Amino acid sequence: MAAHHTRSTPYPTHHTVGGAIVVTLQGEIDLLAVPALTARLDTLTAGPRPDLVLDLRPVSFMDCTGLGMLCRALRRARARHGRLRLVTDSARFLRTLRCTGLAGAFDIHSRWPDDLAGTPVAESVSAVDD
Repeated sequence: MAAHHTRSTPYPTHHTVGGAIVVTLQGEIDLLAVPALTARLDTLTAGPRPDLVLDLRPVSFMDCTGLGMLCRALRRARARHGRLRLVTDSARFLRTLRCTGLAGAFDIHSRWPDDLAGTPVAESVSAVDD
């Protein structure tokens, strides 16, 4: 009997909330998913002063290529005098950041950032294959 492996595809969506671009990632962020996600994040960090919030709460797994993708997005945002914030409540992910020495590099929130709380969503766009 053949083994069937299922994986959750990280279909990202993004929308604008109070001037920040909020990107929700879900599923597995791994070697297969990272190229498309990197292209999406490169687009979102291409302009001046990008304010990017990555909601990682629905992410079930992230490998080292995913961490590299986050570092790239952070460097791009900072190079353009912007910022990148991560929203995660995953103890496993936070432990990974601590073990890799990356915990201090990111602005990490366990819940929605206060400056975005209660702000209505201005637009919602699917980021799959566009």
